[in-house]
Amino acid sequence: MPRTTISLIVSVSTFLVVMLLAGYVTGTPAFLMNRDDTDTLRIATTTSLDDSGLLNDILPDFEERYNTQVDLIAVGTGQAMVLAERGDVDLVLVHAPELEQEFVAQGYGVDRTTFMTNPFVIVGPVDDPAEVADASSAGDALSRIADSGASFVSRGDDSGTHFKELEIWASAGLSPSSSMGWYQPVGQGMGETLLTANEMEAYTLTDRATFVAIAPERVADLESLYGSPGQPGEGDPLLDNPYSAIAVNPESHPETRIDLARNFVDWLNMDSTLTSISEFGVETHGEPLFTLIEGS
Repeated sequence: MPRTTISLIVSVSTFLVVMLLAGYVTGTPAFLMNRDDTDTLRIATTTSLDDSGLLNDILPDFEERYNTQVDLIAVGTGQAMVLAERGDVDLVLVHAPELEQEFVAQGYGVDRTTFMTNPFVIVGPVDDPAEVADASSAGDALSRIADSGASFVSRGDDSGTHFKELEIWASAGLSPSSSMGWYQPVGQGMGETLLTANEMEAYTLTDRATFVAIAPERVADLESLYGSPGQPGEGDPLLDNPYSAIAVNPESHPETRIDLARNFVDWLNMDSTLTSISEFGVETHGEPLFTLIEGS
């Protein structure tokens, strides 16, 4: 069954401008209008699950099992939640725990299920001018970059990765901005941010799965320096990166397909699905890219 994937990699402010230009303020996005969604589940997913290839690998099983087409909208976590709050999607796949808890508490989401992790890592130039590989913590790693004046590329898009980056800067008592010169927000998804960092020979924060999955020749001037297995920072709790599925609350938006969203959550918890997730990446990259959360 064919699947539609729409990538919207823009900042929230740009996203709102795009919505206005699309001709609506209180209605539904143009790419979600005029459709028969009898058997269509609309999912807004964080870009890392799209860039890594995980969803493309596992979703055909769900579509066949439930005779349901999945339409994916790949955006940052913040934008995914904006779509969900408007009722423009049925379910979100996101990775910003505090925002998720607030989203559910405000009545926008139900049936939150946290099912896997994919740690953040700090990548940068092979010669590592800021000596990030010698850092004692994630905060120390970013402090070294700031102190050295080496370039740092930020997602700058209100994504889960961007929120985590800001949290790490805050842990070091820092709050960088583009006025500093060396700090470059790009308002892009993870894949594009990595390509920009490679071109600039700059540092950036990324989820490990996307960095491993991207074609090596496209990021030949970057390497993981902090947080990967066998490196300083492995297991650093500040680099933890759990992913959750959250259905849109039908009490807030009765028109959403809560039945299909709950089918999806049930499917995520099936042994066969969890096995597929835990084995994803082994054949292509020689190692799993995601780790199941105990109890999933």
